[in-house]
Amino acid sequence: MTSAELHAYVRETFASYAGLPASEIIDQDLTLAQIVARSEKMNNSLDLMEAFARTANALKKTHGVRVRLPTFPLDTPITTVLQALAEQLPQEASKAS
Repeated sequence: MTSAELHAYVRETFASYAGLPASEIIDQDLTLAQIVARSEKMNNSLDLMEAFARTANALKKTHGVRVRLPTFPLDTPITTVLQALAEQLPQEASKAS
């Protein structure tokens, strides 16, 4: 699987767990707080953390890639968080091969 495919997988999987379209989350560069506020699946930052943890678990289970979940304040744009995860993917993807 290419790095671009892994990035897309992370975006789509997180969006699914957040209960929002990936295009809305990414195109509008929502902050973590805005994601929680717009999501019908999330009530607080713990739900947000669970969505990221489930995304990381799915990545490990389906692609054998392990990532560390970064911590950011709720005013952080999602692209910043996804970039932090994406920076781990190429190194991890080569280990999983």
